[in-house]
Amino acid sequence: NRPVYFISSNTHSIVNVLSGVVRRRKDEVSAFIREQGAPELLDELARLEAGESRSPWDNLLYFAGRSYFTGPDRGKHRQRRTDEERSVGIHHLEPRGAVDVGIQIIELAKLDPACFDPRLTVNPEPGSEPLDPRGSDAIIVNVNYPLGLAAYHIMTQVGMSLDLLRGIYILGKAATLNGRIGDVMIADVVYDEHSGNTYWFDNCFRYADLAPFLVYGAALDNQRAVTVKGTYLQNQGYLDFYYRENYTVVEMEAGPYLDAIYEDVFLRRYPAEEAINLRLNAPGMMDLGIIHYASDTPYTRAQTLGARGLSYHGMDSTYASTIAILRRVFKQAIAATATPALDLASR
Repeated sequence: NRPVYFISSNTHSIVNVLSGVVRRRKDEVSAFIREQGAPELLDELARLEAGESRSPWDNLLYFAGRSYFTGPDRGKHRQRRTDEERSVGIHHLEPRGAVDVGIQIIELAKLDPACFDPRLTVNPEPGSEPLDPRGSDAIIVNVNYPLGLAAYHIMTQVGMSLDLLRGIYILGKAATLNGRIGDVMIADVVYDEHSGNTYWFDNCFRYADLAPFLVYGAALDNQRAVTVKGTYLQNQGYLDFYYRENYTVVEMEAGPYLDAIYEDVFLRRYPAEEAINLRLNAPGMMDLGIIHYASDTPYTRAQTLGARGLSYHGMDSTYASTIAILRRVFKQAIAATATPALDLASR
């Protein structure tokens, strides 16, 4: 009976931003970077210490922190991290069964704003208070990047199991046909190759939500995305066709998610090969946001994750997107708490 905000992203960025576990170990993680000797990280560490880098310290700590807590000799460190996260309402559920998707349950009322990434609570509006979600009894359910029809099946089960689903926010990697690696794309049209449906919807995110937190990349809104069945099935002619139809984002989960959302809204099986306007059909029923960050540019320079990893420079767009999503959740939860509940018994 608690409001739920559903997020599909990864299992590290949201926890890092909320828990402060890595930020509290700045000296230890910095020493670990020197110990490991990775040239890219050493160079960035030197620039940060000299005040010559535009990127925030936290992004480097988050990136190195992942390696800091792994390894057979790091068991005690991992247990301390788990204990610290649990103390502020962050719970991890390991995947069971055939679907290898990790889940995190986060209780807003137990979070500690003193632990937050500073970018999370800053409020640019003059005279406004910092964002503090502790007055809400809502929870965040964060799942780890289900792709393709796995996204549809998981979202279907979530929709059937929850009565108070207040928001759905999807963060994923994608290929961009008109941007650069590290850019963030915000689409409000999605064509799904699985169902053949084209969805129009109100994406709650805009350029202004991402731009203040991006250092190296750009935020591109009003994009059109296509959900493909596999990232290795595209060739030049295929990509050229979508580009000429003004589709600029190639990804793997938004379409199946929207199919499941259609079923949750209309209580019937999603159709096939139809144009569906979710803008008019579900006003105010559910907050919906989809963000992709560019990891590949197969159309212009044929750069893909198969050829080289996103590495440290992917942190800029990943964490800008994470910050934007959590800020949206906080604002929605705070607004819902401030709005008196409708007393149906008195009507």
